[in-house]
Amino acid sequence: MLFSKKKGLTIDTLLGEHTVVEGDLTFTGGLRLDGRVRGNVIAPADQSSMLVISEKGVVEGEVRVGHLVLNGTVTGPVHASELLELQPKARVQGEVHYAALEMHQGALVEGRLIPLGNSEPKALPNLTNAPAAEEESA
Repeated sequence: MLFSKKKGLTIDTLLGEHTVVEGDLTFTGGLRLDGRVRGNVIAPADQSSMLVISEKGVVEGEVRVGHLVLNGTVTGPVHASELLELQPKARVQGEVHYAALEMHQGALVEGRLIPLGNSEPKALPNLTNAPAAEEESA
């Protein structure tokens, strides 16, 4: 079994390089895709999930998961409710919805990047406004 360093999720399902799935694929837990899916790849929103699409992996349809590690190709919308990692050979043609994004040099998105959640930016917990500086300028 393969493990995620970031969340401790186990990759318990592997679709090999020469595997082609015609139709939608629903999974729970962890899935590594080295083959091709012609359909949507969906994980239930109420459970932790991780999808790893390798350099040889291709999805022709929507991807909707918690944590996505992409180094292959997705033609369709992408929804990552927790974390989206776009590795150097990642290719996305479609809108990308994400809660957190890590994008490596070389990754390519042909579509809009849309952050999930509030439209207002959040301040980091350790950053505060400096009231003393505001008082001095007044």
